[in-house]
Amino acid sequence: MNDRTPIFTERTECQDCFKCIRECPVKAIKVENACAAVIPEFCIMCGHCVEICPNGAKHVRDDLKRARSLLAEKERVFASLAPSFISEFPDIPTPAVIRALKKLGFYGVSETALGAELVSGSTAKLLEDRTPRVIISTACPVVVNYIRKYYPQYANCLMPHASPVLAHCKLLRQQYGSDIGIIFFSPCIGKKKEADENPNVLDVALTFEDMRRWIIEEGQSFESGAPDSETFVPYSAKEGALYPIDGGMMAGVKASCSIMEADCMSFSGIRNIKKAISGLNEMRLSHPLFLELLACEGGCVNGPKSSQRSATAWKRCQIIQYARYPQAEIPRPLEAPVMTNITPDPVPVKEYSDKILQQVLQTVGKYGPEDELNCGGCGYDNCREFAKALIDGKAEKVMCVTYMRKLAQKKANALMENVPSAIVLVDEDIRIIDCNLNFAKILGNDVEKAFRDKPGLEGVFLREIAPFYSLFKTVLEKEEDMLNRDLRYKKSVLHVDIFSIEKQRVVCGIFQDITKPTIHKEAMIQKAQDVIKKNLATVQQIAYLLGENAAESEVILNSIIQSITTPELE
Repeated sequence: MNDRTPIFTERTECQDCFKCIRECPVKAIKVENACAAVIPEFCIMCGHCVEICPNGAKHVRDDLKRARSLLAEKERVFASLAPSFISEFPDIPTPAVIRALKKLGFYGVSETALGAELVSGSTAKLLEDRTPRVIISTACPVVVNYIRKYYPQYANCLMPHASPVLAHCKLLRQQYGSDIGIIFFSPCIGKKKEADENPNVLDVALTFEDMRRWIIEEGQSFESGAPDSETFVPYSAKEGALYPIDGGMMAGVKASCSIMEADCMSFSGIRNIKKAISGLNEMRLSHPLFLELLACEGGCVNGPKSSQRSATAWKRCQIIQYARYPQAEIPRPLEAPVMTNITPDPVPVKEYSDKILQQVLQTVGKYGPEDELNCGGCGYDNCREFAKALIDGKAEKVMCVTYMRKLAQKKANALMENVPSAIVLVDEDIRIIDCNLNFAKILGNDVEKAFRDKPGLEGVFLREIAPFYSLFKTVLEKEEDMLNRDLRYKKSVLHVDIFSIEKQRVVCGIFQDITKPTIHKEAMIQKAQDVIKKNLATVQQIAYLLGENAAESEVILNSIIQSITTPELE
């Protein structure tokens, strides 16, 4: 057994963009050391984070090795093929799909839709009891996880019957023996967790992506043969093939005249489901209400591991054209096995006082409601939810964009205010983005006064206050830094470094008045150190000529530096 959970993060690939948090419908992500990792006990296995991760850091557990081992260990292993295979392999004849799987070593290939038909019959039987109540389908393991964890008050509304895949597995074991192996193929990641929780029923759950990879690695292909040369065992499904689309389950339930249209509703997509089930406890029903809920928008045809998560209408047509609908046989008898482990599994919800939340928000520079921008950059819906995540240890302060921006600005301001050099940043229009007081002092009393009235001089055109603005224009246009230049300005000599921060967009200039005693002293120190380096390099090349003179030169120069840097005694 692979110890990894079905969804995990590869730490070295996570780029701390927090997109998975923004997209996760239940915020089952924990950020630690700038890595966004899935919290298994909070995760509903929808797989959305895997799909949207821009750097591919979210991975799905690879169970292909386990599947191969099962084929090697057991004499008869069956493939349970989810009904969404029709839209996944639209250009491949069904016999070719069966043939490819059998070449991998499967004893037989069967449609999971057979289990779906058993579930439909059981659902219809439940609805014959006209007691007003809500019944929620259990076909989708992600929905079951969602209800059990985040709406435990509705757990008693979940159908007491097995999901289609588990019903199918039990059907196969009844037909061929309990010692057979079963591997399930679908576009669903949540089925991996369902297999983990029911190891005696379903051995391994793989995705269609795994199937393609397996076939390629074994050097096989979807070869065509005689049209009817390969068939499903023990027989082909009918209306159960409609399950992977919205309303597909209901089609196998409500054909009976005794079940009214108002008795059944279908919703897909976790966010739509959240809206749909809001206020269920407050509903006043006069008849039973059946809710067919599918986690993926449009149904299983858009599962997280389907090759294409669009063209829903086209996929729907593919499924409808494939399925057979023998209305006279619907609804089928009650045959789906009963589940015993559908119980609430609530995620703990902690409540925090406004005082605690305000204290936490202050640590990220939010001192009042006006600072709570609720921008969502951290991945949470608002600043208060982010504060709760900080308390719970699921988030880090660096996730707040405004906090990091202000922190960076404070550090930049402190640096510019305390360095002895004059610093200025200008944009492509040679307008000042920011500058420090030393830069204003270099330009004279008028500019220094303007700086004190407007710190930073943001927006001022450099050409209006500095005759050397053309140097910045040159660096912007030629994209060549101008370093170690000396510039005579008024009665001073300025040492100038001008370089690009963003090519053709932002340029930084650093100026030092080397005519000032302190700057002059630093320049002498730097030049003396340069002489030492050059002299030692020469010594290495012609040591046999200089002998001990090189060492004496170093001693003399170092003494000069020391005499300059030693503070004068008062």
